[in-house]
Amino acid sequence: MTVAYIGNGKSANRYHLPFSLKLNNIKVKTIYARHIEHDIWKEIPGIKYTTDINDIYQDQEIDLVVLSVPAAAHYQLAKDVLNHGKNVLVEKPFTETEAQAKELFKLADDLGLLIQCYQNRRYDSDFLTVQKVIESNKLGDILEVESAYDYFRPYVPENEKEFSIGHSYLYGHACHTLDQVISYFGKADSVHYDVRQLLGKGRMNDYFDIDMYYGVMKVSVKSSYFRLVPRPSFTIYGKKGVFVKETMDRQEIDLKHFYMPDHADFGIDRPKDYGTLTYLDDNNNYHQEKVVSEIGDYSRVYQGLYNAIIKGQPKTVKDSETIYQMHLLENGIKQITSEGED
Repeated sequence: MTVAYIGNGKSANRYHLPFSLKLNNIKVKTIYARHIEHDIWKEIPGIKYTTDINDIYQDQEIDLVVLSVPAAAHYQLAKDVLNHGKNVLVEKPFTETEAQAKELFKLADDLGLLIQCYQNRRYDSDFLTVQKVIESNKLGDILEVESAYDYFRPYVPENEKEFSIGHSYLYGHACHTLDQVISYFGKADSVHYDVRQLLGKGRMNDYFDIDMYYGVMKVSVKSSYFRLVPRPSFTIYGKKGVFVKETMDRQEIDLKHFYMPDHADFGIDRPKDYGTLTYLDDNNNYHQEKVVSEIGDYSRVYQGLYNAIIKGQPKTVKDSETIYQMHLLENGIKQITSEGED
């Protein structure tokens, strides 16, 4: 499968190219950007860099175009790519509204093309490990799931003087964790939103806490820019025990240090990173044990796209899942916009 990228910044070079280039069945042919510079991201041999987008649109060899551009450009650019007869992978957040997402999926269907959101966090090691623990049944019936994605970066909201949807923490980060919940648990019975501006009205959205209810089970997705000590990445409470995974997937940590997937230990948790499972067995005996983390691998996104585009298999991210996520994001941000923000 032949792939082209629109965008040559951090997203393309850190979160996409190391994983698409890892696969033997993927050929990256072209990268377009308005300005091509190699001061931070070095030129990759064998790839054509261009400032003419028609080098992508008019190339019949290209099967898939990846949009690695600011979120505000996703909707219109995705339409342009589809109308030029190309399948398209769109970074998250997919669009700004649920209506835009529905329109793009319909356009793709009408044209016989694929469009999908880039949900690489489905292949985070901590999330994959949580699934393994739940499916072991050692926790019994699951009562509560807490997912936290915390930072201590007060300078980010402090440097934003006005509110905007595009720069909201909800759209920028819940697009990761909400998709994990949707992909595993499906559509919630009901949802409660707590979306805040901790620096005051008119400022950046810098906090969210979304509770999704599935019968008696509650799944909470939480994030803040003001957590000097972050909450555990995942905490899972069942009738018979609890699983706590303190640390997040290591792929991003390694990538930030330019430690790439060609290393055998890339993204692999160390023993000190393993989560702790505490439970009572069927004989009421107490157990506490470390759970070896599953191995995360963002290249699974591209393998799934290859299977869908070349082999005709179902997409790994369903249209309905992306539409539902946009529904949640759009409704959540209304906590702020309905109060008169713009």
